[in-house]
Amino acid sequence: MDLLWFENTGKHLTEQFPLIKYACKRIYQLGMLAISKEKIKAEGEMLRVTPEDGYEYFFGYYDKSPWDATNRYMIALRVRQAYKQTAPKEIGEIVLLDSQNGYIPVTIAKTHSWNVQQGCMAQWLGPDFNSRILYNDCRNGRYCSVVFSVDTMQEERVYELPVYDVARSGEYALSLDFSRLHRLRPGYGYSNLREETIKELCPDKPAIHVLNLKTGKITDLKTYKDFAAFEPNETMQGAEHKVNHIMISPDGSRFMVLHRWFQKGRKHTRLVTMNADGSEMYNLSDDIFVSHCYWKNNCEILSFLRKQDGGNHYYLLKDRSQAYSMLWPELNTDGHCSYSPDGTYVITDTYPNRKRLASLYLCREDGKTQGEAKRIARVFAPFRYDNNTRCDLHPRWNPTGDKVCIDSVHEGKRALYVIPIKQ
Repeated sequence: MDLLWFENTGKHLTEQFPLIKYACKRIYQLGMLAISKEKIKAEGEMLRVTPEDGYEYFFGYYDKSPWDATNRYMIALRVRQAYKQTAPKEIGEIVLLDSQNGYIPVTIAKTHSWNVQQGCMAQWLGPDFNSRILYNDCRNGRYCSVVFSVDTMQEERVYELPVYDVARSGEYALSLDFSRLHRLRPGYGYSNLREETIKELCPDKPAIHVLNLKTGKITDLKTYKDFAAFEPNETMQGAEHKVNHIMISPDGSRFMVLHRWFQKGRKHTRLVTMNADGSEMYNLSDDIFVSHCYWKNNCEILSFLRKQDGGNHYYLLKDRSQAYSMLWPELNTDGHCSYSPDGTYVITDTYPNRKRLASLYLCREDGKTQGEAKRIARVFAPFRYDNNTRCDLHPRWNPTGDKVCIDSVHEGKRALYVIPIKQ
C-alpha cells in the first residue's frame, strides 16, 4: 500500500476532528519512528548562527529574508520558549546578528505581538533593505508596526496598523485582522486583543487594509463579504470566512491572498489576485486546496496546490489566466517555496515525515521538462514541536543567492542555521 496515499486519506477523514487527527498522527509517527533504521539528527552542511544560551531563536516566515542587503546582518527573534502556546504574551526580543562579529546577538527592540510561525513580521524595509527594520507590536491597547533605524539605533516611526506584507519599494503595506487569524489559524495571528468579529461568519468589515508608509494613512480595501460575493459557490453558504498569506508582487502593482472558508469543519481555499487598489480580482486557482505560494515575477506564481487533472503538486501559474504547468512531480508533499534572487533556483522544504524528518530541496526549472529537485539537508523534529507549535524550516535566501537560512529544532530548541548553496 502507498503510505502517502494512506496518510493523505487519514488527514481527509479526520479533518473535522482535530483532536482525533493529532492523536492518530502521533501514534502513527511513534510507531514508524520505532521501526525506522534511520536515526538522523541532522544531515547536510549547515552552520548554527544563534547561541546555545537557554533561549529560543527563530526568524519567521519563508517570504522574507533575515539578511540585510549587504549580507552582513541578520534579524532574529529571541524568546524563552516557543512550544507551549502559538502566540504567547511573553515579550520577545528582536536581535541583530553580525556575521563579522561571530553572530553575537544584540537586542535592538522588544515586541509584545508575535507567534511561533511568523514571529513579529520583522523585516528589512525597502527600497535599500539595510538601514531600517519594520516589525509588529501591541501598544496602548492597539496593534501597530514600528520602524527602527539601524543607523541611529532608535525608533523612527510608529504606524497605527500592524503589517502582513510590505511592497519592495517601501511605499505601502497590506494588513489583515490578526485577532481573527489567531482564532481561525493558530500560530499565525496575535493573542493580545479580543477578536471583534468572533460571532460573525462573514463580517461586513475590513478583511484587508492598506497602509501608506509615507503618510501613515490607512485605507480599508476589501471586506469579508466582498470575498464571499466574488464568484461564490454552494460551499460558502453558512461558512466562516477568513483571509491569509498576503503577498505583494515584485513591482507592487498586484498582490495575492488566500481566501479560506470553513463549512461544517471542511476547509476550502482559493488563490485570489488583484491590483494594489483592489480592482481586477481574479480567481487564479479554486480546486479546494491551495497552500504556499511565491511570486516568480510580476505575472507568474509558484504554488503547492491541487489541480483536478494532476493532484497535489507544485504548479507554476500565469496570473489572470488559467494557464499552468506542473513542476517536480516527485515533490508531492507541501512545502515553503521561494525563488533565488536571480530566479534560477527554487528552495523548498517538507513537513516532518512519518519518521519526523523534515527535508530541504534545491530545485531547478527546465523549459522542456518538469525540472529537477535535489535534497540538500534533513533535520529531525522532536515531538515537543508539533501541530500548531511545530517548527517549520521556512527556508529563505540571502541577497546574493549563495546561502539559505532555516529555523530548526533538531538540537532541542529553535535556532537559526545557515546552509551554503553550491550551484
